[in-house]
Amino acid sequence: MTEVKKILFITLSNIGDVIMTLPVFDYLKSNFPKALITIVTGPRPSEIFQDNPNVFRVIVYEKSPGLKEKIALFKDLKKENFDLVVDLRNSLLNILLKSPRKVSPFLKIPRDVIHMKERHFYKAVSLGLESRNQNMTGPAKVALNIKPDDIGFIESVFRENSISKTDKIFVVSPGARSHIKRWPKENFLELIIFLINDLGAKVVLAGDKDDALISGYIVKNSEYPLIDLCGKTNLRQLACLLQKADLLITNDSANLHLAGYLGMSAVGIFGPTNELKYGPWPGNSRIVKKDIFCRPCQKAQCRFGDLKCLEVIKVKDVIRQVQDILDAKTSQCQDTLTLRRRYAGQDKEYKRILITRTDRIGDVVLSTPAIKALRMRYPSAYIAMMVSPYAKDIVIENPDLDEVIILDKDNKHKNLKGAWELSRDLKKKRFDLAIALHPTNRVHLIIYSAGIPRKIGYDRKFGFLFTDKIRHLKQLGQKRESEYNFDLLKPLGIEWEDQELFFPLRKESEIWVDELFAGEGIKKGDSILAINPGASCPSRIWPVERFVQVAERFIEKHGFKIIVLSGSKEVHIADEVIYQMKHKAVNLGGKTSVSQLASVLKRCSLLISNDSGPVHIACALGTPVVSIFSRSQEGLSPKRWGPVGKRGVFLHKDVGCIECLAHNCVKGFLCLKAITVEDVIRAAESILGTPR
Repeated sequence: MTEVKKILFITLSNIGDVIMTLPVFDYLKSNFPKALITIVTGPRPSEIFQDNPNVFRVIVYEKSPGLKEKIALFKDLKKENFDLVVDLRNSLLNILLKSPRKVSPFLKIPRDVIHMKERHFYKAVSLGLESRNQNMTGPAKVALNIKPDDIGFIESVFRENSISKTDKIFVVSPGARSHIKRWPKENFLELIIFLINDLGAKVVLAGDKDDALISGYIVKNSEYPLIDLCGKTNLRQLACLLQKADLLITNDSANLHLAGYLGMSAVGIFGPTNELKYGPWPGNSRIVKKDIFCRPCQKAQCRFGDLKCLEVIKVKDVIRQVQDILDAKTSQCQDTLTLRRRYAGQDKEYKRILITRTDRIGDVVLSTPAIKALRMRYPSAYIAMMVSPYAKDIVIENPDLDEVIILDKDNKHKNLKGAWELSRDLKKKRFDLAIALHPTNRVHLIIYSAGIPRKIGYDRKFGFLFTDKIRHLKQLGQKRESEYNFDLLKPLGIEWEDQELFFPLRKESEIWVDELFAGEGIKKGDSILAINPGASCPSRIWPVERFVQVAERFIEKHGFKIIVLSGSKEVHIADEVIYQMKHKAVNLGGKTSVSQLASVLKRCSLLISNDSGPVHIACALGTPVVSIFSRSQEGLSPKRWGPVGKRGVFLHKDVGCIECLAHNCVKGFLCLKAITVEDVIRAAESILGTPR
């Protein structure tokens, strides 16, 4: 090989882009340690190479220079007679300058070389040099000239803030050069509070001077003291900080690539940019993204003006990836290949998922374990759920969902035109997977018309429209409804594990209950019994007078306050309970939204209810439940629909019916009448006697 004495290295204009070229610089220096390397770069990243003994000369190249400046630069470089030219900018200089060796301007990079760091390095490897190690470690990383003063600066910051070597240090970089890459500062604030409060971390804010407004907001509104170094470090000092940290959490920014160059773990939050090209470098790092239909657009401005690709990323999404990294660090079996596959997104086949469940409130609550399982399997996917209007409150603030779509079959989507418009809207969202948890002809046709490639559903009610048809066996009542939902997830390799239900409590509903209880004289610490004497079917309604007797006994024996609940169609039943009672009770029959009902149930000591939706809401909130069952049809049995959890019991008696006719019962609902007041009180007292 011809001796190389002088090298021209033409890099890029943005700091993050230049950092992705540093492995190329290290590669050149490892092959030609005595060569004089001239750097051509932009004004902002020039600090990377200034005062570096491994760099002979730094030429600052404006992004859009005038013709005179271009000619002057060309003449200046031409007289140097470089032995090797590596132009990563693909400029005309690469063509005009004559050199024995240079990267071909017509070099074709393979399609599977995607990440920009790897694409840059591929150009260097094309020169056919001896060393091919792009993952430099130790002294070979010479592009950053970290000085003792830089190390001393960070150590002094740690001393002043009482940070020791044993502390868990998280660097949070909340800014980005472009506004379209910035996750909301309010989310960063919430995340930081979690890192400090739940993980016991020391948090350092990092970034350049343009990020000071964002970091200032976070410091001002944080309930914990933070170290704000935004605009207070040079790049070398920032590198020292990252080397001492356990984890970096950042937007798509230069700091993300600096962490990659240094080989440290990072969580990168991505909106419109392509994480496959600009994501964290392979290693124990994670990407947080939500693949809405328009991302990655890689545009300088959002065409919709809302930056929804970043807005839909929840704090919980970032926390999940942070905890995943921490778990991986402590695991002895974590292998690099697994991490690289995760980085490349190879185990996340579906980017946009639609779940549908348009039946009753309780059914939707019982679907929440399946929603959580899907989120755990596809953490970066954009997951939407279609429900009926009255079930909206159950899922609208579910952290595992990114969107709630309403199917209003009684109004907006009642006719064929409305259904077609909804299907057309779904098609625009470009879902690539649909899962129908409850079979209906209308929903199945809408999913099919939306052109969703993979559709999983039951083999009934136009079930032939699905790509994956699951045999419908719910009528056999062999397991819980929450478990049946997982039958539809098995084609995705998801098995039933967790049956914990979820129901979000909304701030406005909590305030409403505070005001209600204050007005009714219900104090904090009072024992509260909620009774739900109504149900959607006569075959599920225990006699009203027995509910009254149970309520009176709990008032007289245990000093309970009583709240009577019902849906809007069963208000007359709640009114009848109130009319028959001797003691005071709060009548909320037909007066609560689903969200308000949940906030009421959360504060109750016990719910006694017929088989209906409030049972499942109470179970999701951890409120003890006694549920009264009647029908003996297998598909309607307590084995399928009974309360979930250790503090929920059901009462059901077999009265010898050969065939259960449900609401067409000809025996006067003997199965309901067989359940006595004493049975209910005994069951309730047994639950209340167990620790909550």
